[in-house]
Amino acid sequence: QVQLVESGGGLVQPGGSLRLSCAASGIRFSIYTMGWYRQAPGNERELVARITSGSFTNYADSVKGRFTISRDNAKNTVFLQMNSLKPEDTAVYYCNAQSPFSSAFSYWGQGTQVTVSS
Repeated sequence: QVQLVESGGGLVQPGGSLRLSCAASGIRFSIYTMGWYRQAPGNERELVARITSGSFTNYADSVKGRFTISRDNAKNTVFLQMNSLKPEDTAVYYCNAQSPFSSAFSYWGQGTQVTVSS
């Protein structure tokens, strides 16, 4: 059974930082592309950042220079370090695991709320 468990969300003031974690089980973590997505009320889910098995990364333009995605294959965990947070970063953040063999094998976590507000 595949499980992705996010943690680290919360309430933070504008300009602050948060670090999200996603612990994976039930998959061969090291070969999966891991991603962070977010969905704000009334909006579609959007890609925030993604890291391949070879640690190549890509980011949404809106977070470049502020967010950093990383992975620890020994701990089956992917991280999202979020700095200089803005109110428009407020959303539910979801972890995703994408198999390199088939797009049908895509798994999601339950999401963690990030709220940026003074």
